[in-house]
Amino acid sequence: MVIKQTFMILIFSFCLFQGSVSAASAATGVEQLSEGMVNPGFHNKPDWFKLSLMELQDDVTEAAKEGKRVILFFYQDGCPYCAKLLKDNFTDKNIVRKIRKNFDVIAINMWGDKEITDLQGRETIEKDFAEQMKVMYTPTLLFLDEKGKVALRINGYYYPEKFSSVLDYVSGKMESRLNFLQYYKQTSRKKSSAKLHIEASYLQPPYDLADTLKKNKRPLLVLFEQKNCRLCDELHLDILKKKEAMEALRAFDVVLLDQHSKGFLITPRGKRMRIADWARKIKIQHMPSMVFFDVNGSEVFRAEAYLRTFHVVGAMTYVSSGSYKTQPNFQRYLQGVSSEMAKKGIKVDLMK
Repeated sequence: MVIKQTFMILIFSFCLFQGSVSAASAATGVEQLSEGMVNPGFHNKPDWFKLSLMELQDDVTEAAKEGKRVILFFYQDGCPYCAKLLKDNFTDKNIVRKIRKNFDVIAINMWGDKEITDLQGRETIEKDFAEQMKVMYTPTLLFLDEKGKVALRINGYYYPEKFSSVLDYVSGKMESRLNFLQYYKQTSRKKSSAKLHIEASYLQPPYDLADTLKKNKRPLLVLFEQKNCRLCDELHLDILKKKEAMEALRAFDVVLLDQHSKGFLITPRGKRMRIADWARKIKIQHMPSMVFFDVNGSEVFRAEAYLRTFHVVGAMTYVSSGSYKTQPNFQRYLQGVSSEMAKKGIKVDLMK
């Protein structure tokens, strides 16, 4: 019953999403894609993006000769987080200066049909390459090193201050010395509440996540956070206080972990290890991160970066409804449900 109720809440949210998309389509026009999908709400890209021939290994080689690295910017039209990245980050003078000095940016449409020669020299098209690179939502940015390997992956939107730190980290080739979270913790000066928002309804220590899954037989949501984290504050004091989010959360056992903690836990797979070591092992690089596990202890989805209510609820319902089993791409899931509910035509601000 909880899962069904949660799913209906998300359905309603998708109706709202479709309404805003329809308005954007009327204002800007719609690009028709294959499989009946559309990309409404086109956003212009900066003129300093590279005009690539989409032969990606050549792009990497050319950038390296100039002492630069390549950023693959996966986007979709109508994506509010892409719009925010373009509007807030890619117009910031400091960020633009750093990018133009140290990087070549190549835009790739997550749903596009443009031909690409991928990093292994194989011919493909944009949407298949996005699937190959496991792009689940937009924006996704892949920062490539001089050999075409991913030096850092950014899933979702980062505020300008944090995004600027990403540029310093990657341009400084620091990925071989420390992970980005360690770097950002050392350099960030942003103030926050300096506390973890652990609710009474969350799992309490000692944490035996394998035993919890075995006993309760329902999905597990692990929140990786830290005490000094403005976005963690926003998640708990705003987003998770909203009715639709509170309802969606009831489908899970929830545990909130300090990503830097030296305390021990039993992982969903039954291994005893320090929390900080587990976070490093599963490559947590953003605060907060929402990592979802099925009843067998397998990670099935994670939501990282800056997300507002619509996508937080969407992520929870994507897992609790079991939709991830039949639709491995989160954005296709969102589009599929929103298309079904388009006739409702109710508008919503996706950034609230």
